Parts: sequence; structure tokens; C-alpha cells
Amino acid sequence: MNPFNEKSKTLDKNFIPMKKMYPKSYNKERTSPYTKTRVILMNGTEFESAWFMHQFARHCDEPEILAALATVRRQEQQQQKRISCLKPLNESILETTIGYEQLAVDLTATLARNEKDENNIKALNFALLEDFDHLYRYANLLKMDKGIEADTLVGKMTEIMPGRPTIAEHRHPADDLKPHMDGKTADLYTKLVASTITAAEQQTMNYYMNIAQWYKNDLGRKLYAEIAMIEEAHVTQYESLKDPNMSWLEQWVLHEYCECWLYYSAMEDETDEAIKKIWSEHYKMEVCHLKIAAKMLKKFENESYEKVVGTGEFPKLLKLGSNKDYVRRVLGSTVTLTADNTADNMDYKDIKRIADGHRYFEYQSFMGDPQRDPAHLVIQKAIDRMGKDYRYQDSEHPVKELRDRTCDNVKIARTK
Repeated sequence: MNPFNEKSKTLDKNFIPMKKMYPKSYNKERTSPYTKTRVILMNGTEFESAWFMHQFARHCDEPEILAALATVRRQEQQQQKRISCLKPLNESILETTIGYEQLAVDLTATLARNEKDENNIKALNFALLEDFDHLYRYANLLKMDKGIEADTLVGKMTEIMPGRPTIAEHRHPADDLKPHMDGKTADLYTKLVASTITAAEQQTMNYYMNIAQWYKNDLGRKLYAEIAMIEEAHVTQYESLKDPNMSWLEQWVLHEYCECWLYYSAMEDETDEAIKKIWSEHYKMEVCHLKIAAKMLKKFENESYEKVVGTGEFPKLLKLGSNKDYVRRVLGSTVTLTADNTADNMDYKDIKRIADGHRYFEYQSFMGDPQRDPAHLVIQKAIDRMGKDYRYQDSEHPVKELRDRTCDNVKIARTK
């Protein structure tokens, strides 16, 4: 499928009337968990697009480009509002959060499994174990506060057990940066991976940053605040993978192409017919937006879209699904890694190989107090109340140190 070969409406025919901006919400009891995660992903994709175009506009003084950005941006915002209203009124903050973390786990694993770029793969696998741990922490809060077992929400498609402990994830911000790709030589799928995961993690970060103060108790508020910091670190890592040397117009083309790819993937994968129709309508809108961006690139930089996305033919489509075996393999082999950046190398290293004077330990001594750490206190409270933590796992944990359900391990991946 090549979106450049698709017919599309003119730009002024793509506005969404108010009556269509508030669709019927999905049924939280019957809807597939991957429909819910697609709603979160496409919501975040539209949010990223709108904010990219706002930033572009603040660095541009060409009236024709500004007018095109303003028009496309308004339509993207309408799409975002339409998607966000698919969430039902009776789905709680915490139930939605389980969807966010299931998306983080299965999107990250799916992208990594199909990626060939080693730099991207290592970044994805590293953050995967942290989002996996977030799912476990929130699931225990859900069990305590709502009496709901999160395996029912994830459809038993994603295991729920400890990953790299959240307390170990507090690193010096400079270590979150990673080498960026070369946009001229990078594979198209590699570009889409970085764009997609950045948007998804940014959506999670924004949700937690804005929702924390609305949670009903202090422990929940603190947990959201802590994990929001880790999600910001993930955004820092993922956005650093993208090529910063691309021009604003080249980036715009890539943004619109990525949206086309994601909407077409969602449309092909969707099981809810009403939502599938929305994905289809939005895909057609994005085809128009993509052509506008390509037109601006040609007019103002005399560059063809082929410079950014090659022929335009879609690479392998994104298909969300269960990744239990893959997550277990990554857990078993990389749980003790942390980030280690030097002037000559940006990489990941086993905690046992980190020098005693490394800034990781200094930052940990400032941030990582197990006696006060919200992510740890949630598990400790669950153990105190229920006799053991809440988990959903198909077999014993692949990491021996994380098998004890009556004691939260706050040393692994954090201390030597």
C-alpha cells in the first residue's frame, strides 16, 4: 500500500463537524484490550502531531506554510478529540492506566521484534522492562483500591509481574540520551519505530503528569508522579533516536506518513466495526495531509518526498498482540542493565560493571529511598494486606531474584 497513490479530498473538505466529534464509546467489559490500546496509541499520535506543528509554526515565517500548518493542525486536533471520546465514562483513571501500560509493553515488544536497527532494538528492550514493571505496580494498586484483577483488563494477553524495579529506574538524565540515526540511510521502518514509540511514550507521560493530582489517595498520587518521571526519561531516550538534522518540512512529511501507516495498520487490525470506520476515515484525511506536507517540501526546499520515505510503499504493518515469550527472554537476559553514557559511547551496562563513583549511584542516593519510594510502598502495602503481591503469570518468573511474592526486591538492577 502506498498512500501517495491514494485518492483524497482537498484539504478544506476534511474538517470534522461537531456531531461526528463525539462518537459512541467502546464497552469496557466487552471490547478487546487491543482495541483499547489502539485508541490510546492513535490518541497519542494525534497529540504528537498537533504539538509538532505548533513547534514548527513557532520557528517559521512563511505565510503559506503557516496557513497549511494551521489548517492541518486543526483537523488533527479534531481527530484527537474524536478518538479520546471513545473512552467510556465508566472507565476509571486506573483502569485506563492498565491499558496505557499494556500498550507500552506490547507495542514496544512488537516494534523491537520486527526491527533490524540494533540501536533502536536496545533502546526498546531497555525501556520495555521498565514499562512492564509499571504495569505490575499499577495492577497492585488496582487490586487494593478497586478490587479488580488486572488480568481481566489485559485479556490475559500480557503477563503481570515485576520487571526492572521502578526504584532502579531513576537515572541521571544525561544517561537517557542515545545515538541518533542518520535519516538519509536509515531504513523506513526504523524511522517509523522511533516516531511511533516517541509519540506513545509522550502520551503516557502527559497522561500521568496531568492525572496524578486527580487520584483519590496519597499513595496513588505519589505513584503516578514517580512513574511520570520515568516516562519522561523514556521520551528523552526515544526522541534522541530520531535524526535531528532533518529539516522541519522533512520532519512534517515523516510525521504525516507515520500517521498514515499507523491508521492503515489500525484499520487492518481492528475488530470493532464502528472504530474500524473511524480509523478508515482518519486514514483518508491523513493521505491528504501527507500530500500537503510533500507539496510544501517540494515547493520550499525543492526536495521530493522520496528523500524522506523512499517510494512511499508501507513497510510491514503494525499488528498489536501478545508478546509473553519475548518479554520473558528480555527479562531473563537484561533485567540488571542500566544506562552508561560517556563522551565516546552511549550504551547500556550491567549494574555490576558500573564504576562505584558513577553518577547513577549519586542520583540514586538522592532519588531512590526504598523506605519512601511510592512504587515500592504500593507493593509492600499489597503484601501486608493480601499476604502476597498480585500477579498474573503463566509460569514462574524468569528471574530468580524476582520470584518471591512476599518481599519486593529493591536491590536488583540498582545495587552492586
